[in-house]
Amino acid sequence: MTRVHFDTTTAAPISRRAVEWQEACGADGVARILVIDDDARVRRFIVNVLTAAEHETLEARDGLEGLSQFLIHRPNLVILDLFMPVADGIETIRALRDAAPGVQIVAISGSGASQEMVFLDLAKKLGADAALAKPFAAADLLKAVGRVLA
Repeated sequence: MTRVHFDTTTAAPISRRAVEWQEACGADGVARILVIDDDARVRRFIVNVLTAAEHETLEARDGLEGLSQFLIHRPNLVILDLFMPVADGIETIRALRDAAPGVQIVAISGSGASQEMVFLDLAKKLGADAALAKPFAAADLLKAVGRVLA
């Protein structure tokens, strides 16, 4: 038997993934999001945008610290840079997928126009659910987060 869930305010059907997300995040739609980037300015920008959208945020400076934060706090979503010291984004995506296959991941990179797209495509092939090229606008970040969490 297939269960259909409905939005209580509009009576419109909603996806199973949206239901799972609401159950994980709470009815208010607030997600716990881990931001992993070695550039403090980029990290701060992302955290400010997500906090303004009423999400709970965690921060890490590299993949190793990020993986540790992930294992402790189990966020709904991880946003991570591909080029970082200690453990790069590709290694971190693999480790996250091993630890929690269902975690949502958004890869970000600003390594240079031609290389950037190659690495972002590779990140998606290895398990990232979305990819954003730096620099990106707050609206683009929120759109990607919304798509991945929906």
